[in-house]
Amino acid sequence: MTQSTAKYDTYRSAFQSLQSGPWAEDPPWLQSMRQRGWTAFNELGFPTARRGNEKWKYTSVRPLASQPFQVALAHNGTSSVAQSEIQRLGVWNTGWTNLVFLDGRYDASLSNLPLESSGLRVTNLADAVTSDGDLLERYLTQQATVVDDGFTALNTAFLQDGAFIHVGEGQHAPAPVHLIFVTTNSQQQSVSHPRTLVVAGAGSRITFIESYLNLSGNNSSGNCFTNAVTEMVLDDGAEVEHYRLLHESPESFHVGTIRVYQGQDSTLKSGSFAMGTAMARIDYQVLLDAPGASCSLNGLYMTTDTQHIDNLISIDHAKPHTTSRLLYKGILDGHSRAVFGGTVLVRKDAQKADARQTDKNLLLSRQAEVDSKPSLLIYADDVQCGHGATAGHIDEDTLFYMKSRGIDHATASRILIQAFAREVIDTVELEPLRDSLDELFLQAIPAERPQLGGGQ
Repeated sequence: MTQSTAKYDTYRSAFQSLQSGPWAEDPPWLQSMRQRGWTAFNELGFPTARRGNEKWKYTSVRPLASQPFQVALAHNGTSSVAQSEIQRLGVWNTGWTNLVFLDGRYDASLSNLPLESSGLRVTNLADAVTSDGDLLERYLTQQATVVDDGFTALNTAFLQDGAFIHVGEGQHAPAPVHLIFVTTNSQQQSVSHPRTLVVAGAGSRITFIESYLNLSGNNSSGNCFTNAVTEMVLDDGAEVEHYRLLHESPESFHVGTIRVYQGQDSTLKSGSFAMGTAMARIDYQVLLDAPGASCSLNGLYMTTDTQHIDNLISIDHAKPHTTSRLLYKGILDGHSRAVFGGTVLVRKDAQKADARQTDKNLLLSRQAEVDSKPSLLIYADDVQCGHGATAGHIDEDTLFYMKSRGIDHATASRILIQAFAREVIDTVELEPLRDSLDELFLQAIPAERPQLGGGQ
């Protein structure tokens, strides 16, 4: 459905300026890719119409779509941020490969790339256009297409920087790769469109983390919009361990799109952790396209005040003997709201598919709300599939038992909330990240937890 053009004038102006300016000398394939993105966005727009739009039934993007976010037209090449500022925001490990992006642009002075290796390529997309153009042309936009999603189309239209990871056949990355996307200034309405492409060759192995952070934190007086797209291709026998941390400011908007293709006997282990934004939408799709392919998707989020988070997860069992596990948990406080949509599709020929999905939510206030819609679409007759969803408050009987043993109400509540979260955190195999997430979510638990029986 064609949208009103006036509200997209800011994006149109920025796109035209970049096309005729900094992007004019880019390879024709990249310019064509961007143009296809803009054409699609100009047709699709943002999904502001919720009636008849099942994917966006419970989430309104009107507050995001109505604001004229400014796109940075150039990068001055110098860093105005100290590495210590980034380290205090989230996980930082000097033994990892760290790529830092400020407002969507790669900053070499804050990053450390691995030594050149024939089997491993880690760099930023802007440089990879020159050094690895054939691979980018082959893989970019193949999983995250522009045909039916306005946010992906907009990201493709403004595709200029992000991360590129290529692991050669049979190669094992020696250290985790950490992609750190930082918004530096929320005093103005700004938008960034980071793009990540990960190609894991046959029999390869890699661990990578995406962190989305904001330097303004709770001191933000403006807002920002991060529109991120990640594409992953796992060839036969590849193993990818993927973690995603969203910890931006309370005034920020975040849309994250993840698309994954898996070949035969490939394995994906993924963990998504989110808190802090005004509105967040994570759209995660996995295609299990060969026998033996398996994925395990785990997620944990925490909301408070009037925050809103929407997780839309889709796993497509396209071939037989494929396996998927999905576990998401939410902790909601205040007047916040969460949405979970989990769909497992088992195609007609995907016999012997094994799928389990679970969504659990802990409501810390009477005003918090969650809309959960797990679903199974099964067209094969020899499968093992199941799903479930729960939502409730802290168990009063357990609280009473702990209080009868001398533990005060606030401490008992915090212990139970932390235990609820830890089931997902403990799935993180990377110990430094697991410890940091445990501390991060522990600090976010309210110090005082009123009793719900009091009419909260």
